[in-house]
Amino acid sequence: MNWTDIASAAVTLFLIMDPLGNVPVFNAVLAKLDRRRRTLVVARELFIALFILLGFLLAGNAILGFLGLTQPSLSIAGGILLFIISLRMIFPGKAADDEVVHDDPFIVPLAVPLIAGPSTIAVLLLLSSNQPDRIVEWSLALLIAWIGVTILLVMSPLLLAVIGTRGSRALERLMGMILVILATQMLLNGIRNFVQSL
Repeated sequence: MNWTDIASAAVTLFLIMDPLGNVPVFNAVLAKLDRRRRTLVVARELFIALFILLGFLLAGNAILGFLGLTQPSLSIAGGILLFIISLRMIFPGKAADDEVVHDDPFIVPLAVPLIAGPSTIAVLLLLSSNQPDRIVEWSLALLIAWIGVTILLVMSPLLLAVIGTRGSRALERLMGMILVILATQMLLNGIRNFVQSL
């Protein structure tokens, strides 16, 4: 196993899942629940998100083959999508008015799209299609990233108490800056692969 690649993929997935940016959202959605129930709901949603992401990682080649997509197109689309997501992390807009807060949310919006979002799925599809023989390594990278996200979100009330909302936003913007660089590189790789395939 190439632990350098695993660590790199894990960090990328962790940044894309944006746990620091999701901390205020999780706290707002689960504000009415008591501490014990809140922990159970967060754990349930995180496990659902993990199973969804593992499904896309393991079935990535089948999905791409069924849809007739190529690896360069996935790299370009993933880079564009990741770039947009990272810009929204750096320049967050006002929360949408149609976001409904439920007493006990199920799958939406916590598991999908906050954790298992389109950008995370796109990166997993890219990894599984680009190097399908290393699926065990990518699964391990996903698990490491998921554990990091889980720790942050379960401890989110304590985290918010320590760094505050402003500190959370500052860290989210820093993560967004790193993602802009990753998105640009992914886009350039896709364009290069497309030109070479002509």
